[in-house]
Amino acid sequence: MIKRTLYFGNPAYLKLSNAQLEVSIPVSNPDVIKKEWRSTTIPIEDVGMVVLDHQQITITQGLLAHLLQNNVALLTCDASHHPAGLFLNMEGNTLQAKRFRKQSEMSAPLKKQLWAQIIEQKIYNQAAVLEKANPATCNFLYLNSERVNSGDSNNLEGQSAAYYWSHVFGSDSQFTRRPEGANPNLLLNYGYAIVRAAMARAIVGTGLHCTLGIHHRNQYNAFCLADDLMEPYRPYIDLLVLDMIRKNEMYADISKENKAALLSVLTMDTKIGKEKSPLQLALSKTTASLWECIEGKRKKLILPSLKSQ
Repeated sequence: MIKRTLYFGNPAYLKLSNAQLEVSIPVSNPDVIKKEWRSTTIPIEDVGMVVLDHQQITITQGLLAHLLQNNVALLTCDASHHPAGLFLNMEGNTLQAKRFRKQSEMSAPLKKQLWAQIIEQKIYNQAAVLEKANPATCNFLYLNSERVNSGDSNNLEGQSAAYYWSHVFGSDSQFTRRPEGANPNLLLNYGYAIVRAAMARAIVGTGLHCTLGIHHRNQYNAFCLADDLMEPYRPYIDLLVLDMIRKNEMYADISKENKAALLSVLTMDTKIGKEKSPLQLALSKTTASLWECIEGKRKKLILPSLKSQ
């Protein structure tokens, strides 16, 4: 079942009421001195992610604990509306201890094989985005996706990224991809944070540990595995941002409308394996396939393909 993503961008009071999420919103009424509230309840079992994007949101400890127990990812934003923190359930799977141990024992050859698959599909999906954005430029990346070797020792990821970013928004756009850069970097960063949080939730639900990565291994990064597995999913955000630019919203602030568009990535259809699936469910199929690779039951990850979009 597709889980709901709840976005809160205005003052609100969130609490647990009869095992449900109760949302109270202040009602503006100049004739009433005492603040009035309008309340509604939402079944927690229907929720997959909650985004808190206002400095005047209050959430109770009881609700927070209940959300985490139901494997709901909670993403908090800072005063600049940029994602700043992520809360995840620490016990997302009953076989967690066993899976942590097996995950930590992954061999170097297996990690290299898996990383090559991830990069191959990432470059392929970037080529698919270029095919839509700038068709004359996509063949180079399609060819690169076929040349990735074990562990991507020839760094085709980096070479392809340089080419991709210099063409995806137009060959004369002079765009430079920077984590702290101006738009469309801000839009890309926001979208990637949403995918990262959703991937981390899927990892926890599979019983794996977000910190134990395949390729990423920064000692200060608690989400190395999420950063690994989300790579082929990044182009889905690129496609949404590209659409915003075509609507002349490139230099706009990260408006509520743009945020809603980026949050919609979780319901985008993607080809995953031999089937079509909403991206949110595709994430879980990817993490489940990783566990099967770790167990030795399969050799290839199930990764998304943008080609059929």
